[in-house]
Amino acid sequence: MPAPTTASVQDQPSSHRPPGGGWAAVVSLALGIFAIVTTEILPIGLLTSIGADFTVSDGTAGLMMTMPGFLAAVAAPLVTTATARLDRRLMLCLFTLLLALANFLAAAASGYGLVLVSRIMVGITIGGFWSIGAGLADRLVPPESAGRATAVIFSAVPLGSVLGVPVGTLVGDLAGWRTAFTVMGVFTVGVLVLLLRFVPPLPPVRTTRASVLGGLLRRTGTRLALLLTFLVVLAHFGTYTYVTPFLRQVTHIGGGTVTAFLLLYGAAGIVGNWLGGAWAARRPRTVFVLAGGGVAAAALLLPALGHWEAGALTLLVVWGIAYGAVPVASQTWFSRAAPDAPEAASVLFTASFQATISTGALLGGVVLDRTSPSAVMLLGGCTALLMVLATGAGRSAPR
Repeated sequence: MPAPTTASVQDQPSSHRPPGGGWAAVVSLALGIFAIVTTEILPIGLLTSIGADFTVSDGTAGLMMTMPGFLAAVAAPLVTTATARLDRRLMLCLFTLLLALANFLAAAASGYGLVLVSRIMVGITIGGFWSIGAGLADRLVPPESAGRATAVIFSAVPLGSVLGVPVGTLVGDLAGWRTAFTVMGVFTVGVLVLLLRFVPPLPPVRTTRASVLGGLLRRTGTRLALLLTFLVVLAHFGTYTYVTPFLRQVTHIGGGTVTAFLLLYGAAGIVGNWLGGAWAARRPRTVFVLAGGGVAAAALLLPALGHWEAGALTLLVVWGIAYGAVPVASQTWFSRAAPDAPEAASVLFTASFQATISTGALLGGVVLDRTSPSAVMLLGGCTALLMVLATGAGRSAPR
């Protein structure tokens, strides 16, 4: 009999599931993810304004985007193991409070150094909140609804991109970038109230220790999940981060049209998230193959068909649907590969996802500076194609 990889505690989650109140808690978690995603990528639309206020270069201002992802990758295992015996509801609330304080600190920062401190706080929040919250669906709703609940939680990712960033950028344009961060701080306080109201006490069922994470990494299914997530997220963020330069330089469309195209991409991502949530619980391998194949096809075909607006828009919609299914498919694969350690699986998912986001954006920028937007798309498409081949070759798809 194999040695257990987790340490049990006395409390069981079923006794704490609120009758009929589970979906309100799920929505509260989704709003927490929405606040995190929006705060993480809010500087994209405010980069120039913030840099001008503090007289720093665009490259230095870009630290606001690269820092949170790498910090989240480090914080996910460290923070989760350090707080393993604390109530998970308490930790979710503390991370949400930290996010609100980070937004208010950025809004009131007297120097760029304080802005970077606020981004450190954001990175810690991402690593802790995602690691805990991503795997809680089956503790809040009946088992047969866990797949849909996971899809609801992860629908906040494309929603943050579609709604949060444009609205935040609009607020920044109308009232200044500090106001945008203040609004996000107030919104995050509202999310904290909802978490306190609707999420029930969630004592840890199993403590997540470093030895648990090490045990998961020795499993073939977990290693395959890490590889697939790394390849598809690297392909996506190495290309999508620079899709605007492609649309401007290759498709030759203006700013207003670019915004409309990206909004349609985001709407397609929501559709992909829901489709992925419906299918991933039953066919995770199929969802991963279709998602990776869609990203690969869109990126590889853009240099050829992206010269025309109709071609570029069609491929962006395909891309959005495909990548929208990736987060929920990846989380499901990690969870199924480690059913005895769901929170530890979420830690690995969060760390790998966030580290690869920053790595992809960084490498894509290096390639773009030395080649062209079309070359970035081709390399990203080839990377996604490798992910498809790895998915087909792997024999450890969770059942």
